[in-house]
Amino acid sequence: MRLLAIVFLLCFSLASCGDPVTNHKILSTIFDGVPSLPPAGEMCNEYYQERVAAEVAGQDMTAGEAASLKNKGSSHKPYAEKKCRDCHSNDKNVNAGLISPKRELCVVCHIDFIKGSNVHGPVAVGDCLACHLPHSSQYPSLLKEDPDSVCAICHQESRLAAAMHDRFVVKTISCGECHDPHAGDARYFLK
Repeated sequence: MRLLAIVFLLCFSLASCGDPVTNHKILSTIFDGVPSLPPAGEMCNEYYQERVAAEVAGQDMTAGEAASLKNKGSSHKPYAEKKCRDCHSNDKNVNAGLISPKRELCVVCHIDFIKGSNVHGPVAVGDCLACHLPHSSQYPSLLKEDPDSVCAICHQESRLAAAMHDRFVVKTISCGECHDPHAGDARYFLK
């Protein structure tokens, strides 16, 4: 009886350590009738939720804002569908674990969205992350900031039409309502 208790405690202590797959292997080797593991998608769901929470925490959001992320924010479709391999590679030594170099990664899927002879600087050099987050955001279009202030991350210079821009700011008209943030044929990317 004592031997059975020791074996049980040993199995319990082994099974309570490590990852679920290892625990299942140990328990199913020793015991019959151990339930099978859930599908891989369900096993990864907890990890996925932790990653979303970590990313949200990195954006300095309140708990209420984090809760509303799902409804008001945006999420990159491959990330939301847990298709990490659409962007990430198994080889961490090549392209920092991405399928293409960082500055070429977005154009693997986002093809021909640049229309016009004038291209915004970050777009021209492939620095999409200057304005956008790669996985999810509390703002639309995976923006780092709300549409009313995302341009101010870089654009601190005085405006040629400062009086007009000041009126737009008061009326909460965002830059993107008049300017194309990626490219255009008109001067100053005017629409």
